[in-house]
Amino acid sequence: MFFAKSRYWVLQFLGWGFVGMVMIFFAHAYKVNISDKVLLGRVAIVFAAGILVTHMLRWVIKWQGWMMESIEKAIPKLIVAVIISSMLFSLVVLGGFDFFHLSTSSSKKLSFFARLAGSTFDNGLFILPWLLIYYFYHFFQKSRRQQMDTLRLEALIKELELKTIKAHINPHFIFNSLNSIRALVDENPNRARRAVTELSNILRSSMQSEKMETVPFEKELSIVKDYLALENMRFEDRLRVSYEIDPKSVYHPVPPMMLQTLVENAIKHGISKQVNGGLIKVVSEFKDGFHELTVQNTGRLKNEIQEFGFGLSSTNNRLSLLYGEKASFRIQQINGSIVEAKVKIPITL
Repeated sequence: MFFAKSRYWVLQFLGWGFVGMVMIFFAHAYKVNISDKVLLGRVAIVFAAGILVTHMLRWVIKWQGWMMESIEKAIPKLIVAVIISSMLFSLVVLGGFDFFHLSTSSSKKLSFFARLAGSTFDNGLFILPWLLIYYFYHFFQKSRRQQMDTLRLEALIKELELKTIKAHINPHFIFNSLNSIRALVDENPNRARRAVTELSNILRSSMQSEKMETVPFEKELSIVKDYLALENMRFEDRLRVSYEIDPKSVYHPVPPMMLQTLVENAIKHGISKQVNGGLIKVVSEFKDGFHELTVQNTGRLKNEIQEFGFGLSSTNNRLSLLYGEKASFRIQQINGSIVEAKVKIPITL
């Protein structure tokens, strides 16, 4: 704030000082018949009057809030302000000239109002540039601040959306895992205890992942393996798991819990609905500039994709928030018995 005020006054003195030097230059260039003492007195009055009147104009602009209005609304007011300021500037200058006996002999032959009219027009050529520079400088500064505020707001919104999505995903995952454990409690207490251990490992990894927008794929894959080990307690021989992992892809960043969501969906809507169970196949590979994550499961894809609920819709939302249009997600039936969910994430080098 102090720096801005200091800069304003420095520019005021430099600007009106330049006007004074121009007056001196033209007086000597055109050999105006006045003494140097009178010339310097006139320059001093113009200098003081310019600073006084433009500072008052600045105060009016800020007091009336014209900077907050659109240009269309502000222009008529600024035109009136230029006219009034030019007239006031002329009154101060002419009054000063007369008071200190600095008026030229030719100007004394004219009436005061004639001198005022001519001087108002001439001085408007000083006031108008000052106003344009001041107004549009602050107008563009305001626009820039608004753009920065907009960008910060958009970033905040994206951050909140990502956190909200994560907050939905983790309870979604936890409740499904607890249901799996509940199914084992009466049937096989020993396996239930082992399942609790598996779940604690998954939750520990999940809580650590919450602090980051992306994690190395290796860490995400570890969560998936723990999750499938937990589900294997419930499905036993009905669940078969296969992995095809490109070693180059294990360190590539991916959204945390995204692959787990796809695998969970494959279990819930695929394997659990098959009498004889089925296969879960997880594929990770680099292809055509993308990191492709594929989850295939035994089952049939119904037309109502909406039935898969929040998990899959959040996948689309997260990809859009993190990568824009560069990433994609698709789920489809690739043959009569296999459903494939595929995420394509741009490779970052």
